[in-house]
Amino acid sequence: MSLQSDIMTAMKDAMKAKDTVALEALRAIKSGILLAKTESGAKDDISEEEEIKLLQKLVKQRKDSAAIYTEQGREDLAQPELAQVAVIEKFLPAQMSEAEVEAVVKRIIADNGFSGMPDMGKAMGIASKELAGKADGKTISTVVKKSLA
Repeated sequence: MSLQSDIMTAMKDAMKAKDTVALEALRAIKSGILLAKTESGAKDDISEEEEIKLLQKLVKQRKDSAAIYTEQGREDLAQPELAQVAVIEKFLPAQMSEAEVEAVVKRIIADNGFSGMPDMGKAMGIASKELAGKADGKTISTVVKKSLA
């Protein structure tokens, strides 16, 4: 079943339950999918990889907004953003723990003979490709930096 049909089903359920936060998050996903499909040079359907990137982008936007609201003491605005993150994350594959990411990064560093910060870009490139959709970029970056230091 495609992401779009999953979203539509979830939207119907959210409407029946009168869950406005979930509905807002699901509408954002649907909008993102439609925008991706109508971009110039886009194909009729978007790949699963593109769907995952889209969902990760939406999660990151909401986490960033929530962090800004919290910084400014606006918990009333931060809470709905975090609730939307929880809804969107239901459609993402399970994220790897930091320990799992660290194991993969250490293997990449050992396999390629990387040592020290000058190899950070190379290690990040390989790790980002291998862990795409399984871990967010911030976690990967932190682990790579810590492993090379």
